[in-house]
Amino acid sequence: MSEQWKLHELEQIGGHPITILGTPVVVKEEESIQFDGVHDGIIVLSNPLSGAENFTLEVIFKPEASNDPNNVEQRFVHIQNTVNENSRMLIELRLTKDNNWFLDTFIKSDDSALTLYAEKFPHPVDKWYHAALVYENGTMKHFVNGIEEMSGSVEYVPINEGHTSIGMRINQVSWFKGMIKTIRATKSALKPEEFLGK
Repeated sequence: MSEQWKLHELEQIGGHPITILGTPVVVKEEESIQFDGVHDGIIVLSNPLSGAENFTLEVIFKPEASNDPNNVEQRFVHIQNTVNENSRMLIELRLTKDNNWFLDTFIKSDDSALTLYAEKFPHPVDKWYHAALVYENGTMKHFVNGIEEMSGSVEYVPINEGHTSIGMRINQVSWFKGMIKTIRATKSALKPEEFLGK
């Protein structure tokens, strides 16, 4: 069971009500939304992975270069329990000084947590990418363009209540600079051949 959100309007996302921060812009020719890395973000009043014991969270995005030191850490897809901040998952990136980025994913489930910090897997900015965070039976993995970069063990308890932030961390920090086209949440662990195409 999947829920796919195409980011090409600012009235709603995936049929869900949203709260807009700043002035994100719809880029029609790219069928995406542009975020400025300063104060643009969206909160979707929905958790598309509610109740999922195993899951795949995918995003198609285009990160941009930035000279702003506040843009180094960008937490751009974040699902969190509305009453328990210790129940959350994030897809993040880190910018490097040589105009590259690398993926950083995180799961926190009360006393269990894991960060996959893929600094050994840099990618150039200003290109479209697909990233996926996959969890199945105690194992968390993440992928860029269908290639597995890191994995590890974490005990995950399903987030049954929650909202989703796009372009920022849900507490309105760590802003993303670039474009986001699609987010898909699947309540099962997909194989790379089942991922979205860019």
